[in-house]
Amino acid sequence: MIAEIVIPARLASTRLPEKLLLAETGATVLEHTFRSASRSRRALGITIAVDHPRLADAAQRFGARVQMTDPDAQSGTDRVAEVARNRADVSILVNVQGDEPEIEGTSIDLVIAMLEQNSDASVATLATPIRDRANLEDPACVKVVRSHNGSALYFSRSVVPHPRSWQDSLLSADPPLFLQHIGIYAYRREFLLSLGQLPPSPLEQIEKLEQLRFLQAGHRIVVGIIPHATRGIDTREDYESFKRRRNTQAI
Repeated sequence: MIAEIVIPARLASTRLPEKLLLAETGATVLEHTFRSASRSRRALGITIAVDHPRLADAAQRFGARVQMTDPDAQSGTDRVAEVARNRADVSILVNVQGDEPEIEGTSIDLVIAMLEQNSDASVATLATPIRDRANLEDPACVKVVRSHNGSALYFSRSVVPHPRSWQDSLLSADPPLFLQHIGIYAYRREFLLSLGQLPPSPLEQIEKLEQLRFLQAGHRIVVGIIPHATRGIDTREDYESFKRRRNTQAI
């Protein structure tokens, strides 16, 4: 199977304007994400799916393959699907968000391998243990519950599973009882091509989680576990923390 990474890149951003073009480290956030994703050993290439000429110009300056996509696309997945329509030679497309400058190549390789090993799965994604109660109860932290064979049973902003009686020891259980979903996806090309026929589902609309549309339509999503999540950039504080980590690594 041939795998390709697609980085959906949107110029507008609510909490940190034009964050993908921030370059206070000497390179843009988008370039850092591209360089980190390039460490994947299983993916044979990277396409940056942009919605604006400024992003296209920035990506071309550091040598990336670029595809202009519909500025009105509803999600990053829709941009990945646009790339899929033009890539009949590719079997698996991995969606890496443009604001993940510290994405690990091993995480990309894991979602590719999971699709290669699970022929009945349409999508692969990742999760990491939740060991902090505040994080567990935060609606912004999306939780996932898996079956014994690694399939996603449900994704939620609520605490799932929900303990009938709380004990702090639940957070330290091994294997972990609570899992945080990490927003990296590997898709089969044929699944992406059929995505336009999948209407928004009731569960998706209630939780505002796109992956619930896939589950409710009967698609299998396999979920791999990694020890920790990398930190994306949503706010100025996130970016300042990223800059500090870069400076520490350079010493």
